[in-house]
Amino acid sequence: MNHFDYSAVLGAAFLVLGLSGLANAAEPPKAERIPHKMEKHGEVRTDDYYWLRERENPEVIKYLKDENAYTAAAMKHTEKFQEKLFAEMKSRIKEDDSSVPFKYGPYFYYKRYEKGSEYPVYARKKGLTAPEEILLDVNEAAHASAYYHVRFPTIRPDHKMMAFAVDTRGRRFYTVYFKDLETGKILDGNIPDTAGNMNWANDNKTLFYVKQDTVTLRWNRILAHRLGEKEDKEIYFEKDETFEVSLSKSKSDAYIFLRTGATLSTEYRCLNAGRPEDGFKMFYPRRPKLEYSVDDGGDAFYITHNDNAKNFKVSACPPDKTDKAGWTDVIPHRDDTLVEYIDVYENWLVIKERNGGLPKLRVMNRTDKKDHYLPFDEPTYVADAGENFEYKTDWFRFNYQSLTIPESVYDYNMATGEKLLKKRLEVPGGFEPEDYVSGFLSFTARDGEKAPMSIVYKKGLNLASGANPVYVHSYGSYGYNSDPSFSSVRLSLLNRGFICAIPHIRGGSELGRRWYEEGRQLKKKNTFYDFIDATKYLIERGYTSPKHIYAEGGSAGGLLMGAVSNLAPEYYNGIIAGVPFVDILTTMLDPNIPLTTSEYDEWGNPGVREYYEYMRSYSPYDNVERKAYPNMLITAGLNDSQVQYWEPAKWTARLRAMKTDNNLLLLKTDMDVGHGGKSGRFESLHLNAFGYAFMLDLEGIKE
Repeated sequence: MNHFDYSAVLGAAFLVLGLSGLANAAEPPKAERIPHKMEKHGEVRTDDYYWLRERENPEVIKYLKDENAYTAAAMKHTEKFQEKLFAEMKSRIKEDDSSVPFKYGPYFYYKRYEKGSEYPVYARKKGLTAPEEILLDVNEAAHASAYYHVRFPTIRPDHKMMAFAVDTRGRRFYTVYFKDLETGKILDGNIPDTAGNMNWANDNKTLFYVKQDTVTLRWNRILAHRLGEKEDKEIYFEKDETFEVSLSKSKSDAYIFLRTGATLSTEYRCLNAGRPEDGFKMFYPRRPKLEYSVDDGGDAFYITHNDNAKNFKVSACPPDKTDKAGWTDVIPHRDDTLVEYIDVYENWLVIKERNGGLPKLRVMNRTDKKDHYLPFDEPTYVADAGENFEYKTDWFRFNYQSLTIPESVYDYNMATGEKLLKKRLEVPGGFEPEDYVSGFLSFTARDGEKAPMSIVYKKGLNLASGANPVYVHSYGSYGYNSDPSFSSVRLSLLNRGFICAIPHIRGGSELGRRWYEEGRQLKKKNTFYDFIDATKYLIERGYTSPKHIYAEGGSAGGLLMGAVSNLAPEYYNGIIAGVPFVDILTTMLDPNIPLTTSEYDEWGNPGVREYYEYMRSYSPYDNVERKAYPNMLITAGLNDSQVQYWEPAKWTARLRAMKTDNNLLLLKTDMDVGHGGKSGRFESLHLNAFGYAFMLDLEGIKE
């Protein structure tokens, strides 16, 4: 059993938290140690907490609840502060709000919120001044559910019916319902246990949808549901366990695309949406390391791909010559610019690019190939295509935000250059962008690589004090960018003197495809080292010192937190690891665990000794040592479909048994939800307030 002296932990914790903080918690829970041996490549690993995988075991549930009780007791003295933080976070949300309506066919569709409501009301108008037609009031449907998530309804092409997908557990299994928009009635039949990904054919009878494996959760089947028929027909099954399937529809509404993809390989099939009975036809067969996507342009298909183009390029081909020989370049490859995606219109292309760590929106005339870039003048920002459902238009909707500018929706006329601000997210409570300063820094990683970092702080802050509290967060996996987006929640830190920093570390794609490839598989440690080196840069510049630094990351970003806590615990006073992927080696060795096989291209297959040994060298759970760790808050979701709850639970148990410090170690498991947390717009703020109270209390800020 565990012989660690918990009395030392409690003694120091009483000093930090005061008597009220732990009055109801005699000591942290002690998970029973039941050795489980695992052998691979001649190595035997012993996992004392493997039994926590037994979801139906009452002792597992008891352990999670005991940890929750301990966490609640440890944070009890901050409850009023949490309430204050929650109230101020909520006060910055305009309660009676609406999205900017987007045009699709004869209607304008939007969602809106009513004062005091957690969930949206989906609605439409036949003209902006016409009467409102409510499609779905999610508040009415969700009133008795602890969790309720609805995807934006999928509208039938004749706009007389919609399909909508509902998840009531947080495990991303959706039931599809049908609503007749002429009578307002929900049809009797529904489709249970889908992935929620679906598209209507233009016959107004056929809905194609995706199903996932009930154990591995891999999206592996496409089915067709025909209204009025009892049995759904399987259209496609993906046999390769490293590939997943998904559906999309072209902006022209002419095609439905069936995508099968692994991390580094894709394959598309196309279906004439007006003739669903013809079936899906191969566009171009899969090939190792060939990634591509397809868009319809009427007289041509546009292909964004990486064939001899690390940063991707754009080609076009006639609809009847989709073989590689028919592809001709439209936008060539550039070593310094990543092509992320394209939007295709009847007369225009909009290309989302990334150069120097910053996003660019490029507009090109399809006829004469003349192009221009939309101008953005902030040092760091986010710009993306918005809700564009019209194909025959000169207007392009895009979203813009930055660390100091709330999300803003613009309509841009691609022919005239006219730009209209349709809406900027209102932040009640006196927020003024001019009160804050953002910056785009460059730091040098230990191998000499130059990496960017976005920061924001309140104007007037002394950056050279050496004692500013700093909140650092990033992600660094799958090529996903850690974009410098606006957060009204984050104002609760900025207004209390925090600097907030986002290192754009390897494993993301901020500096192109190379940036991603330098942070995956056998180069994954670059992700962790970059984050640590960004932290050291902030210390060396005099912004802060280790006793004032707090780091956070979630999911694969939680893996980052786990690795950082092992590699450089001395640089952080507190770490928040949200639903962290920390038992990577055991998970990747088990193909029955959800989503494992499709992840081999990202992390490597530990069935191969080289990958096993490399993953073994950084796996956070396997590398917990008998040493001091920062104060840590770890979260989990019992119904998590992406990172199984037992990973954070086991990690917590092992840390408790090994760590030699007197710092806090808290595990907070939501027993109702999954990977995305609470489903309501206000409910989710409670966890934000809890995490912020954890950091602010450690910093000595009590209000």
